[in-house]
Amino acid sequence: QEFELLGRAWTKAKGVVDRDGVPRFYLRILADLEDYLNELWEDKEGKKKMNKNNAKALSSLRQKLRKYNRDYEGQIAAYRQNPEQSDEDEEKSRRDSEGLGNLGNFGQNLGILGHFLDFLESESESESDEDWGDSASESDSESDEDDGKFTSLASKFLKKDEERRGAERRREEKAKKKLERKTRREEEEEEEEGGEWEKVKCGVPLIKEKPKMFAKGTEITVGLVVKKLNEILQARGKKGTDRAAQIELLQHLVAVAHEHNLGVPLELKIKFNIVASLYDYNPNLAAYMKPELWQKCLGCIEELLELLFAHPEIFVGENVLEESENLSNPEQPFRVRGCVLTLVERMDEEFTKIMQNTDPHSQEYVEHLKDEARVCRIIARLQRYLQGKGSPEELCRVYLRRVLHTYYKFDYGAARRRGQTDGQGPRAGQTDRKDGQEEDSEALMERLCRFVYAKDRTDRIRTCAILCHIYHHALHSRWYRARDLMLMSHLQDNIQHADPPVQILYNRTMVQLGICAFRQGLIKDAHNALLDIQSSGRAKELLGQGLLLRSLQERNAEQEKVEKRRQVPFHMHVNLELLECVYLVAAMLLEIPYMAAHEFDARRRMISKQFHHQLRVGERQPLLGPPESMREHVVAASKAMKTGDWRRCHRFVVNEKMNGKVWDLFPEADQVRAMLVRKIQEESLRTYLFTYSSVYDSISMETLAAMFELDLPTVHGIISKMIINEELMASLDQPTATVMMHRTEPTATQNLALQLAEKLGNLVENNERVLDQRQGAYGGYFRDQKDGGYRKGDGYLRRGGFRQERSNY
Repeated sequence: QEFELLGRAWTKAKGVVDRDGVPRFYLRILADLEDYLNELWEDKEGKKKMNKNNAKALSSLRQKLRKYNRDYEGQIAAYRQNPEQSDEDEEKSRRDSEGLGNLGNFGQNLGILGHFLDFLESESESESDEDWGDSASESDSESDEDDGKFTSLASKFLKKDEERRGAERRREEKAKKKLERKTRREEEEEEEEGGEWEKVKCGVPLIKEKPKMFAKGTEITVGLVVKKLNEILQARGKKGTDRAAQIELLQHLVAVAHEHNLGVPLELKIKFNIVASLYDYNPNLAAYMKPELWQKCLGCIEELLELLFAHPEIFVGENVLEESENLSNPEQPFRVRGCVLTLVERMDEEFTKIMQNTDPHSQEYVEHLKDEARVCRIIARLQRYLQGKGSPEELCRVYLRRVLHTYYKFDYGAARRRGQTDGQGPRAGQTDRKDGQEEDSEALMERLCRFVYAKDRTDRIRTCAILCHIYHHALHSRWYRARDLMLMSHLQDNIQHADPPVQILYNRTMVQLGICAFRQGLIKDAHNALLDIQSSGRAKELLGQGLLLRSLQERNAEQEKVEKRRQVPFHMHVNLELLECVYLVAAMLLEIPYMAAHEFDARRRMISKQFHHQLRVGERQPLLGPPESMREHVVAASKAMKTGDWRRCHRFVVNEKMNGKVWDLFPEADQVRAMLVRKIQEESLRTYLFTYSSVYDSISMETLAAMFELDLPTVHGIISKMIINEELMASLDQPTATVMMHRTEPTATQNLALQLAEKLGNLVENNERVLDQRQGAYGGYFRDQKDGGYRKGDGYLRRGGFRQERSNY
């Protein structure tokens, strides 16, 4: 409301503004208001504490102000470049301009102006005496020079250099006082905290010298460096600690240890603490590492692994006590406290957080994704190190990290080799590797997962390994191996008790299993695997690929943060449009023949509710145009299949638009399209026979083969299966290759009569039931007798079937 009032006042004064220009105070108001709103908008914690009305008002006012300030962008920018110009200067310049414009009036009243000038000179002399004390002679001489210098009245009223110098002097004094107040405030805060760390002041970057950790001439020993290390670590986590300075001190300390040849164990100990300090730089769990810290962390871990490989005699473990560490005595085994596996696991989690918090459509995401190869190399090197020195539990943990970076990637090299060797030898991934040949992902996953199955003692790691193994099999079209592994694991029975990240992995695996079955032409298996995810309407949330807007109101801010940390990075996502298209096409191939076979069955069930919903939406359209979206293409294909027109159905499912949206996303797209053509032909044939069987007395199989472009054995097999399953009442005449219809099924008119009779029977039953309820009897008889309300024993029976015992009162 205040902003709208300001706008109305500005509109009223528009005539004056157009004549004199935009006043500076108005530009200052707009600039300050914009800065204040931006500050509130960037304060995420403050916004979350706002109520709904305030948050809505903030968003609305911000949009209005941004739109309003577009008309004054240049003037606001000029004001921001010189915000120190005071209103007094502006007023003086305005008076000067007015004085220059009214020279004619001054010429008419010279006498009055003379007295006025004398008054100004006396005032300036008195001010100079008060301000400068002993500079009266200078001001007198300057006034004498001015009398001779100004030859016109106009020049008398122009701004002087003294005024400009005075304004500059006032600005300098103001800045000096501001700096003093800031310095005093910082000193007070430092005294209250009682810390020993000096805050770095902003301003011109200074050339910093390396911190002097030891006095000059001090003999640097291992004990002295360890003591200094403990002093630095004591400030870790305390309020007021400069984390960047702490990391710099540790790096300088490891350089000192290396320079004085104090031994690799001491360098390892310091490097462990450097990596831990890098992880502690952001105390907030939701925050992610900055790029420079991330690169520094990767480099430090690589250096750590280099030292461990170069000095295998050093034992590193998290169970080593600080008292039992041996950093300098060569007569005993070197022992260092630390766990490199924990550091690498935390590094992997930080990489996931970086990918979660980066815009997936930006170049920055691509640059971060390039670091995954470096992360995988670090995990592989750690795996080789632990294979020689680690326990089975540690090996299971590092194997799982390797599996999690492998299971979702399609191995194009192995697929090409498998295509070249199909029918000529054993399957790729199970052959012996040649010298220098990289191990196939199939063999790698098999080796890692089998070790985890045998050695792991925690259900979580084994469950994740099984799910990743199934996902990898399904991704590479190994349907039967993936299905058998899923059935043998019995994960469907107890997955509801697992933690949410494992449940998300299970959902992703079931989706990939369904897509794999679809690629293999197993339509019913594909539909069953995808049914639970697609029927829920929350596929995006169940797969960990985002949060639904309608469910945001059901959770608080803390729950939202937790669920965002569970999200899968963008490069691991399953395409939701591909998933929905596969499900709808599978439902179409199952549902349309079933609907044709049970057209007049009042009790027929729905195989897919979502597919029926899409059909109803398509039928409600007042004007049917050419299909545009993926769903509209599937609905149009379903209508074509109902009439047995497989060519139109195929054109709607497989076309240039659908290829770009869905089918080209498959690794083996041509095989998928060939499978779709075959399935559409077969199901269209079944639908045609169900729909028009009552019209024919007999039909030649050769005719059907020509209509649907199928070979004769395929048509014979489809019709035979329909007859065996009692779906089609007919018989085959082998000599003539003809299908003889038995005509035992009712016609359309007879079906309608049967439906009417059944509905009338239901109506009569309902009316009788209502009548009995009103009269108090249900059918007029009871279970133990049929003669109604007669006395029996000590009580009596009413017609409503209610037994009332004889009371004593």
